[in-house]
Amino acid sequence: QVQLTESGGGLVQAGGSLRLSCSAAGRIFSSHVMGWFRQATGKEREFVALTRWSRNSPNYADSVKGRFTISTDRANNAVYLEMNGLKPEDTALYTCAIGSTYSMTARDYFYWGQGTQVTVSS
Repeated sequence: QVQLTESGGGLVQAGGSLRLSCSAAGRIFSSHVMGWFRQATGKEREFVALTRWSRNSPNYADSVKGRFTISTDRANNAVYLEMNGLKPEDTALYTCAIGSTYSMTARDYFYWGQGTQVTVSS
């Protein structure tokens, strides 16, 4: 069992930056995949970014490519999402997750955090 806790969300103006953190309590295996997803009010949850826990292997949604960066910190059992050039359409609840498949599909992830809210004002 792994418990995930996100932090770092907040209110930011368009063009600004935020760094989201996801701390994991429990054992993360080298085979695990770390993902970030987001869900805006009234919309479906969507994939944002993912990487393998064991090595840097990022993949991004087209909507965030070039602006967001996912990284892992195995020493501190954490994964981060650096977000630059934020846009109002990035406003959502951001949640980290752990899965065992290199997948952009939420159903392939089995540990989820509670999320951290990101609001981007225009």
